[in-house]
Amino acid sequence: MLSAQRRELLLERLRSTGRIVAKDLAAELGTSEDTIRRDLRELAADGLCQRVYGGALPVSPAVGDYATRENVQVSGKQRVAALAAALIRPHSTVLLDGGTTALAVARRLPLELAATVVTHSPTVAVAFVDHPHVEVVLLGGRLFKHSLVTCGAAAVEAALGVRADLFLLGVTGVHPEAGLTTGDADEAAMKRTLAGQAADTYVLASSEKIGAASPFSVLSLTRVAGIVTDAPATDPTVRRLTGLGVDILHAD
Repeated sequence: MLSAQRRELLLERLRSTGRIVAKDLAAELGTSEDTIRRDLRELAADGLCQRVYGGALPVSPAVGDYATRENVQVSGKQRVAALAAALIRPHSTVLLDGGTTALAVARRLPLELAATVVTHSPTVAVAFVDHPHVEVVLLGGRLFKHSLVTCGAAAVEAALGVRADLFLLGVTGVHPEAGLTTGDADEAAMKRTLAGQAADTYVLASSEKIGAASPFSVLSLTRVAGIVTDAPATDPTVRRLTGLGVDILHAD
């Protein structure tokens, strides 16, 4: 089999099964593991897969810059945002992550809501300017321009002074094996810190993030109260997550 044919097969296998085990695929194709691993390295270099120990997982399409992500799965994000917004109770303290789905949540909240919102996203904070009863706390720090959020030591230190009822967490990948992942190490650390300051953490995961993975781990699936997604219950990855005991909140 030619290299180009193997690449197409690898990509199709990622789409259909959600993972590649290099050893198994090498045996199936009658080639060496080194050949498959070389193919996977090339695909990863082109941004077409996420390499993991022993193979690869689908790469998340949610790793583009902020402007690009604003146009990815817009309807799915709106459905996720509508359901996630309903988790926010009056007079509660909420940690709201950055990103396009979190911004959609902010825009879904009623003007009469009385609550405290703590965020490290300037764009999310500004979305509450016209909410007369929402107290907004913006965590300062180094601005990570890719996601328009603050992170780094100053942001972490500020977050450690917060005690919240709920954290709505944005990630770029949700996978049964890789867990919850994102594309930047500092951003992943900030998300972990925020999760540690909340009684409950729910993941905002529109369907393109389900079954995908990014380079940096945020949390294990056991650390969250549930995942809010528009992916159907019949989705193979959703079924695997349910089988692992993860609470899935389906956004219709």
